[in-house]
Amino acid sequence: MPRGIPNVKKDESAMRFTSFHVPLAINPKHGGGNYMKTESQTYWYRNAARANAANKGKGLAEDAAGASTAGEGRRGSKILVIHPGSRWLRIGRASDVNPVSIPSVIARKQSTTPAKPQYVENISRPQKDRVRGQPCTIPQAGDEYAVALASDDPFDAKVAAISISLRDRMRFYKLRVTPNAAGIASTFNDQFKPEIIPEVNDPFHIDWITESSEDVLIGDAVLRLSDPQDLHYAVRWPFYAGAFNTRAYTSNQLIASDVEALFRAVLREKYGIEGRNYHEYSVVLVIPDFYDRFYVETLATILLVRMGFKQLCAQQESLAATYGAGISNACVVDMGATKTSIACVDDGLVIAETRMTLNMGGDDITEFLHILLEKISFPCRDIDLARSYDWNVMEDLKARLCTLAEGDVALNLYDFVVRRPGQPTEKYGLRAYDEIILSPMCLFEPRVIEFDNKRAGLRPMTGPGVTGDIVDQPTDHVTNAMMISTQHLLPIIPPHTIISAEPPLAFASSGTHTPAILNNNTQPPDQGGRSQTTSASNTTPPATEEPAKETIPTVGEEPKTDEQPTAGRISVPPPTASASMTGEGTADAPMEISDTEGPETKPLPLIPQEQLHAHYSAQHQPTYPGGFAIDVCFEASKLPLDVAIFNSARAAGGDEKIRKYLQAVLVIGGTALVPGMAHALESRLQAIATPLVPNMEKVQIIPPPKDVDPRVLAWKGAAVLGRMDGVTDLWITKQDWDMFGMRGLKERCFYL
Repeated sequence: MPRGIPNVKKDESAMRFTSFHVPLAINPKHGGGNYMKTESQTYWYRNAARANAANKGKGLAEDAAGASTAGEGRRGSKILVIHPGSRWLRIGRASDVNPVSIPSVIARKQSTTPAKPQYVENISRPQKDRVRGQPCTIPQAGDEYAVALASDDPFDAKVAAISISLRDRMRFYKLRVTPNAAGIASTFNDQFKPEIIPEVNDPFHIDWITESSEDVLIGDAVLRLSDPQDLHYAVRWPFYAGAFNTRAYTSNQLIASDVEALFRAVLREKYGIEGRNYHEYSVVLVIPDFYDRFYVETLATILLVRMGFKQLCAQQESLAATYGAGISNACVVDMGATKTSIACVDDGLVIAETRMTLNMGGDDITEFLHILLEKISFPCRDIDLARSYDWNVMEDLKARLCTLAEGDVALNLYDFVVRRPGQPTEKYGLRAYDEIILSPMCLFEPRVIEFDNKRAGLRPMTGPGVTGDIVDQPTDHVTNAMMISTQHLLPIIPPHTIISAEPPLAFASSGTHTPAILNNNTQPPDQGGRSQTTSASNTTPPATEEPAKETIPTVGEEPKTDEQPTAGRISVPPPTASASMTGEGTADAPMEISDTEGPETKPLPLIPQEQLHAHYSAQHQPTYPGGFAIDVCFEASKLPLDVAIFNSARAAGGDEKIRKYLQAVLVIGGTALVPGMAHALESRLQAIATPLVPNMEKVQIIPPPKDVDPRVLAWKGAAVLGRMDGVTDLWITKQDWDMFGMRGLKERCFYL
């Protein structure tokens, strides 16, 4: 080892490309010259200087020839902003007010008949004999807020648990409950006959595609195919939950080919940009907060190498949202179609330890709404969610009916229109009661969501033996927020054995591993002694190991406050300390949470995350990312939305940080458009934070800026970045990518 360079650690985690001994870099402190002491001696600076000189010379030549126009001089007109999503792809120039939003779906012509697409059921289903016309609950005599099970079907028990939480909130707001509303609605819907609308009277008539010779179709054209199978089209959605949809593809090359075809078709059809002009445009790519490295690397390769754009800049969604909202600090909650991502942003930097991804979104609300409407005899009997036009019917109903405001729950009459290829347009009438609010409440009560089905069929993009050219960081696989959320599922460290002084724990159903303490004083009349939280519970997941031996701090079901409604009893696992915890408050001491109805509990000892990781790695075979005995990322994705937001703010540091981020919660995405979402989050977060955080003020949900759609807020923030002068330090060119690869992207974009 050279003298003067102590404690040099050898990097053996990445693959070695040569056996030749590579000498260490010269220590600038020991040299007499100025080598590597200024930024002008770096490769990035020299490359940027050459690019600026080339652009300056090109601009002078254009001015001399009179080729420059006023439109080309508009700031941001040569910068494209691309935001891929599971359902929608948003592309536009940085100078545009709004992007072009198209469904991120592609159809390719095949010589043979493609296989019928299999619909993945992400929501629990009732028993076969109770699918239609059988309500989950029955009215209870005496107490209008009481909920009684209609059968022993596990699905009915799960829905009843959500109904109990709704009735508790209605009791708090002194809202009356309509007796036998489900029976009245079911009788009306079962007898309703549709009205036929002639084609000439249908202003939104769809021109279905019955014949096509195009090899590739994208976006709305795919959804207008009358029957993709008969037309020999294979329909695929390349993106899923912030990554690639490996369930629908057999190889990574097919995914990259479809993504490239999707980008090229949109730029050609919507903006008239051909492939020969790509070298004139720069691209700002919006990526997830908790991103997959192979996902970002593949997109960068497509844009820089295969399509040949001038340069690229990657931007995380939460940071882009803060740019679009014009704020510097916020807890950003991005609620999309298939996932919900949470991250805290501090002065233009995404705090890596606060990132969380929940495996639920707007598609779960759509599917759950369809199941609940079937329970009250949905008048359109042959709805199949695997067909695009039937899915659009339920999406329209979700957008017009669903709400999270308890005051909107009433036995109202709605109408909807069903348009199908080769059939006349039909107009239906529908009566519904609390189905419109129970369906979006699945985000706060995720017991009805089948999380195991969501990842069934998905394969990893890379094999376990593939090592990248950069060293993995601990936060690349597991964050502190995920550790806080799943610590009750991890094995207990023997030196810190804790004797439980509270009642045993019960786990919610459908794989939701958030523990809840048994409340012996709150019992629905129909349960016969069972508590509210265990009315829909099933067997304990195998990932837990002796949960009764550990003391988990819990949030009471009815916090003693006069301003907030009661919330369902949920658990907030104990915090873990890490080197990233900073700020004022009680960051150095664990939270002690006591239940006034039970005996006093002792505070949990503070165990550093490094010690936890070392213990789990030594005692258990590291079969999951991060070296843990369970899949921490997957288990953390099952949390209720309000608990996940609190845990994300909790991972930022002490009480001061929690108060800071809970008073600036920015909700974006299509699911944020559900009426009453802001108040539902405020009340539930207030019920969690008030007994846990000292001097907690009112939780505030920041609305998007005026006249800005929350679905495009992240795109607009990325467009703002593309027009800033500071973006010149973040660009990476094709030459940079060829030389450095993913390492160059991380060096240029320091927040990745």
